[in-house]
Amino acid sequence: MLNFKSNSLIKSMSSSLINLPSPSFITYKWNLGFILSMVLVSQIISGLFLSMHYKADISLSFDNIVMIARDSNMGWAFRLLHANGASFFFLIMYLHIGRGLYYFSFNQKLVWNIGVIIVLVSMLTAFVGYVLPWGQMSFWGATVITNLISVIPYMGKFLVEWVWGGFSVGMPTLNRFYSFHFLFPFIIAALVLIHLIFLHDKGSFNPLGVNSNFDKINFHPYFTWKDFMSYLVLLFLLIVIMFKYPYSLGDPENFIPSNPLSTPPHIQPEWYLLFAYSILQAIPNKLGGVIFLVMSILILSIYALMFKSSVMNSSFLPVNKMMFWAFIVNAVLLTWLGACPVESPYIEVGQLMTLLYFLYFMFNSSVAVWWVRVVF
Repeated sequence: MLNFKSNSLIKSMSSSLINLPSPSFITYKWNLGFILSMVLVSQIISGLFLSMHYKADISLSFDNIVMIARDSNMGWAFRLLHANGASFFFLIMYLHIGRGLYYFSFNQKLVWNIGVIIVLVSMLTAFVGYVLPWGQMSFWGATVITNLISVIPYMGKFLVEWVWGGFSVGMPTLNRFYSFHFLFPFIIAALVLIHLIFLHDKGSFNPLGVNSNFDKINFHPYFTWKDFMSYLVLLFLLIVIMFKYPYSLGDPENFIPSNPLSTPPHIQPEWYLLFAYSILQAIPNKLGGVIFLVMSILILSIYALMFKSSVMNSSFLPVNKMMFWAFIVNAVLLTWLGACPVESPYIEVGQLMTLLYFLYFMFNSSVAVWWVRVVF
């Protein structure tokens, strides 16, 4: 009886997905969510195979990564797929967020806010995963970033030592980060499922910026083939990176075994976290830097709650278009600044870029819409 009910549930869910009414005029920009789901699946599968060979031991982890790449059957492929797949996951995620900002998809506030939680958990997953190879940048990155927890009033020092499992980054830290890195992707997968359920409840937004109930067609076969074609293009690019430039997206410092007595000249996270790291560096106060670091992501939720219009989007507002592309350029510059030395003039430029980053969210929602309505 239970088996019959579960089969009926699966059939109803697949039927609702196949027959999901979708706006007929949505473009390839709406394929990014499907691509993200497929990349997440590949990350979980490749990570599962890598976990079968990985040893969370500060004296073995670095050599163990080399062993996986050289001696394990297809270990090199799983390792390169997992490492480069993380970069592709964040690249597609940022494009997905950009499309949502451009076409005002954040008007579906519940769907958008769950997406923001997914971004936060994904960043945390990437950070703890970056520590596992136990190279120079892994060790010192863990030391610097975990120290930020100490800004929490009263409990900061206790929480840092709890995360470390001692008085410095060491074996307990690596063991805990390995456990977290194994657990978090399944939490992300659950959040993605919830994200899709609420999205399908009201349907996708479209380039017109309105959640219309006219001119809709079934999701299958019109959009399933479009989604798979987009994913194949991404898969081709990922394979090219894996075979042609396998380590181009990583940090050379992580090819050096960790050494607590030798600090790298410039400590930095992976490229997809550099924009937030640049904001952290731009604030001279440690507590203020951590607050702005967290707010660089949470501002997406605050922006969605502040926004009033449910009809107009930047496709019709030249001012919003200009502000959006200025924001994109600013985010790219913040990413570049995160890899620069913490010295003048990079600090001053980073402070200016940080100000512009937050000003976009403060003024774009109400001022631009109000200005266009008054002028036109």
